[in-house]
Amino acid sequence: MRRFPGIGFRDEYPRRRPWVLGTGLDVWELIDVLESYGSTGAVVDDFPLVTEPHVRLAAAYRDAYPEEINEAIAENRRPADELERLHPFVRLGEHTR
Repeated sequence: MRRFPGIGFRDEYPRRRPWVLGTGLDVWELIDVLESYGSTGAVVDDFPLVTEPHVRLAAAYRDAYPEEINEAIAENRRPADELERLHPFVRLGEHTR
């Protein structure tokens, strides 16, 4: 938190998740959106609570800890059939397929 003022952490180590204060978004979520949208301006235009400094801060954190952020993005992108195998007790809705 000292290295990246504006980044907070949810949960406890080792499962802590960095998030951008004031946005409600984890760093990986904001980076995933940035990569999808292609520009900071497009993200800021579409997300009212996200500012350019928020996006720059998330990008700086990602640059410092790329494996952590890329792993979280990959986890979120797992296909539904893989999630069902890993978590057979969870029922996935049709929109996740």
